[in-house]
Formats: sequence, C-alpha cells, structure tokens
Amino acid sequence: MTDDHRGTVLVGIDDTSHSWLAVDWAATEAALHGMTLRLVHSVGPGPEIGYDQTGAGLTDQVFQAATGMLDDARGRIAADRPDLPIETALVHGRPAEALLGAAQDADVLVLGTRGRGGFAGLLLGSVSLKAAAHADRPVVVVRGHVERAVDDDIVVGIRDDRDERAVRFALAEGDRRRATVRMVHAWTPLREAGLMVPQVDTMDEEQRGHAELLSRAARTAGDFPGVRVATELAVGSPASALVEASGRAGLVVLPRHPAEGGLGLPLGSVTHAVLHHANCPVAIVPVR
Repeated sequence: MTDDHRGTVLVGIDDTSHSWLAVDWAATEAALHGMTLRLVHSVGPGPEIGYDQTGAGLTDQVFQAATGMLDDARGRIAADRPDLPIETALVHGRPAEALLGAAQDADVLVLGTRGRGGFAGLLLGSVSLKAAAHADRPVVVVRGHVERAVDDDIVVGIRDDRDERAVRFALAEGDRRRATVRMVHAWTPLREAGLMVPQVDTMDEEQRGHAELLSRAARTAGDFPGVRVATELAVGSPASALVEASGRAGLVVLPRHPAEGGLGLPLGSVTHAVLHHANCPVAIVPVR
C-alpha cells in the first residue's frame, strides 16, 4: 500500500461470521493507513439479472436484504470508528469475478474464509482462492487469530529475487504497525538428488546461495529505516516453515508468481498450504 494518497481498502461482505471478521480487519487496516473503507456485497446471477447501479431490476426482497446488510455494516463500523471514511457498493455477478471487478481502483482486497479449525479449516472457499489467484493487487485472506495487536510481527516468505513487491508490502505494513518484519526463506538440500548422500562441501555451497538470496531481499529494508528486520533461513519445507512462523505473527505476506508452463497453477502448493493452515491473516501479493 502507498501512503501518498488516501487509497481504498475494499472488503467483500456477506451474512456469515467469517465475513464480519474480514470487515473488522479491513476497517482496522483502513484506519491504520488513513484510507477509505469500501464495503462491497455481490448479488449473484439469478432472476434479478439486469439491475443497474440504482438497484433497478432486482427483486425488492433481494435488494432490501443486500442494501440492509451494507447499511448495517456501515453503521457497525462507524460506531467504533466515526472518523473513518466508509463507502458501500452493491455489485452483480459471480462473487469472485464481481469483487475482482469492483477492486480495480482499490489498493487491497480483503476477504474472509470459512476456516473454523480442524478439518473445517481446510474450507477456504472458492471466492477467496479465485481472488487470491487472479487479482492484480494484494489480496488479504482473513483467518486465524485476528484479534492480535497491530504491532505483532509481519512474516514475509521469500522465494527468489523477484519478490521485491511482496517484501515492500510487508515492510510498509511493518512501518505502520511498528512491527518487526521477519523474512523467511526455506530450502531443502539437493532435493533433486533423490537418495544420493550430498557432499558436505556441496551442501555448504548451496546454503551460502540461499543465505545470499535472503540477504539481497533484506536490502530493501534500507528504504524503511524505522522497521526492525530479522532474517530466518530454514531447512525443510517452505510451507511448514511459514505455517509455523504464522503462529507468532499478525500477518503473513506471500508473493504470487506468474504460472510457469502450460500446466502452471496461479497459486503454488506452498501458497495453497499457507492459505489453508496459517494461524493469522495471509496477504497474497502478485509479483512480476
């Protein structure tokens, strides 16, 4: 997020409890950054297709329920944050596509998740997954412990040298929250070697290469002199390292790389795992 203009935090809202958690988190974020909070509800395709911005074409029951939900949300947030600028919008279409369209002029899109712990924690929801996979701006999926203080650590996962945009997002959050930014990079020694026993010299050389990558990522912190930065080089699964780190964090930031190859997935296996199992909100930042 940038601080040289007011900007907008857009949050998708419905009538579920995890949606309200997302709204509360988005309101805190908007207030923290001096931004406008925009509450958006999507009315899916159905017999009410064809309404315009005034609601014409919606059945009266659907329109009243949708606008009532938005008005209730505005009133609830305004009661706690009377100085926070709040907008509401009713959009039409399949939820993921409608929210992505509504977020074109927003700085960040915030969504909830159905996760409730245990097996139910895997139920992230197709809307959050699609938005995280296809948005051209940061998407925050609110899950886990959201009641933490704003000065909790920010964890950013480092994959390679293309991750500067995600690193800067994390540093900007750390600057506003006065939080430590922990840059985490995990690697598996000679994972392509199968059962072959690696030579010590080869492992040392490989470890130095990963340490240098982490050091290069940390150089960006020079643009944020007020932020405390720590680097963590872990040996093992990146997903496991980041999920473990999320237990001591207020936010995990992950880069989203372009899909690689014809069968490449918009979200990699590490991102999927963290989105499903993290103990705190997760921000997905597209990188180029």
